[in-house]
Amino acid sequence: MVIYPAIDLYGGKAVRLYKGDYAQMTVYSEKPEEVALDFKAAGATHMHLVDLEGAKVGKPANLDVIRRLVEAFDGFVEVGGGIRNLETVESYLSIGVDRVILGTAAVTDSAFLEAALAKYGHKIAVGVDLKDGYVAIRGWTEKSSLTAEDFFDKMQALGVATVICTDISRDGAMQGTNRALYQQLSKKYAIDLIASGGVSSMEDITALTAMGIHGAIVGKAYYIGAIDLHQAIEVAK
Repeated sequence: MVIYPAIDLYGGKAVRLYKGDYAQMTVYSEKPEEVALDFKAAGATHMHLVDLEGAKVGKPANLDVIRRLVEAFDGFVEVGGGIRNLETVESYLSIGVDRVILGTAAVTDSAFLEAALAKYGHKIAVGVDLKDGYVAIRGWTEKSSLTAEDFFDKMQALGVATVICTDISRDGAMQGTNRALYQQLSKKYAIDLIASGGVSSMEDITALTAMGIHGAIVGKAYYIGAIDLHQAIEVAK
């Protein structure tokens, strides 16, 4: 299993939200490049970035910061948050991002998703945020009518290679990840599944590794010292 340490960006700073609430934001670092270098020093080969402002306004808001992070980390980088058109996808790939994550647009704009997949293939991943069993969109502020199964059925049919799946109720809450959800999805779908939201202990890392899922995103647990990144990477191997 691949460990993806995460940096969520807002105003050029590394932050975390509690359960997706922009009003409950904690700033962890004013210098996210230093965080990326710490990830690298711990042995991380992959990094997950989210432009939280981009998710809110629908266009990139931290492009220069992300460029610097890509250079500092010098590994595999995926980025999500507010990617609504092919120009934005291209702008990220042109600065060295390896994979671009479509979120809201994957739900609301099938034509864009299909065009992105046709043009960029495996460089496109889809991020799905689940709230009470339904897909949430627009930076978690709206709940759609799509169930998790509806969504995954559609993604598999379209040939999406990688899905980052977040259970919003667990995100940033340090209550453990939704292992039952990931077990169910990984058994049913032939998609590289990345668990996100609530990965808060080494027990979570061990359990997700045992399931054989592709990856896990480690966010708040890293910042507060609940998960030792180097140890998590070694266990996940």
